[in-house]
Amino acid sequence: LQRFGIKMELLNGTYANASLEELAKGKASKVLISLSLSVLAIVTTIINSLVITAIIVTRKLHHPANYLICSLAVTDFLVAVLVMPFSIVYTVKETWLMGQIVCNIWLSIDITCCTCSILHLAAIALDRYRAITDAVEYAQKRTPKRAGIMITIVWVISIFISMPSLIWRHQGNNKEDECMIKHDHLFYTIYSTFGAFYIPLALILILYYKIYRAAKMLYLKRSASRHVEEVNGKVSSIAIRSSKALNAPEKSVSDPSMVEDGDKAHITSSRHPHANSQQEKSRKRLKISSTREKKAATTLGLILGAFVICWLPFFLKELIVNVCDSCYISLEMSDFLTWLGYFNSLINPLIYTIFNEDFKRAFQKLVRCGHKL
Repeated sequence: LQRFGIKMELLNGTYANASLEELAKGKASKVLISLSLSVLAIVTTIINSLVITAIIVTRKLHHPANYLICSLAVTDFLVAVLVMPFSIVYTVKETWLMGQIVCNIWLSIDITCCTCSILHLAAIALDRYRAITDAVEYAQKRTPKRAGIMITIVWVISIFISMPSLIWRHQGNNKEDECMIKHDHLFYTIYSTFGAFYIPLALILILYYKIYRAAKMLYLKRSASRHVEEVNGKVSSIAIRSSKALNAPEKSVSDPSMVEDGDKAHITSSRHPHANSQQEKSRKRLKISSTREKKAATTLGLILGAFVICWLPFFLKELIVNVCDSCYISLEMSDFLTWLGYFNSLINPLIYTIFNEDFKRAFQKLVRCGHKL
């Protein structure tokens, strides 16, 4: 019995040590998650604040297209300030501690702001599509008032998409330690997910595909017109030289400045530096146009890639879990997909401004002013 008692004490001690180690690991992982998410929230707040400030204080950025980007930055700023902090506490504690009134407010802001951020991307895509396909007419219509109307429509649609979920939540039985929207209605699942993501996604894909095609056609037309200009320049240069040659003393066949080939004459670049410089300028222009096309394609790819990677997994999860009764997803995976969507609020201001030289200069001025202060 004494030996048995000693063995039991050893076993209990082993289990106690193992549980303490697990507890310590669990606490360490929670601290790490909390710090990582807090850094994400702070960086998102700073970058979106920088975009908003740059647009407000820089006169060169006072353009209707940038008003949409400013509104997007405001939306992403609200996500960082009003949504992320509560989500950090809920994710780390794994229980809701702030009561159901705060929960309702937080959920309404979360759904509205995230939906509004996504719809802003669709509005920006529509604005860019009109600007490139109907440049002359749309330049007159592209006013601050029109941008304000587009922003208002985006916010109104976002509120209408988020309201039914809150009404549905009030009708259900909610636990005090939970803050989520549970529903088993297929109609609402389709309404919310398609309205907030799948329809805007389809619109963005179609518009950016058309933008890329229109930009490519514009590039090809410009290349063709420059080629015609270059050829016309060469022909006129040859005509001038030919008339001079007719009046000049007869040249030997071995003279490299002119070689007869039927009715065509070939002028060497060494004797015609002006024609050579025109060719060089034309090549440089084509190179710049090609670089711009590649840059535009890269930007479009980044915009679409970031948007799809951040939000598609979350909305696929929402659709599958609420439609399929037997389907299950762990709490950790659900939190990860939610925060992946929030991460888009950090990426948006970077993608939409980092390729713009005016924004770069505005950011540099703001940073320099910050250092002086």
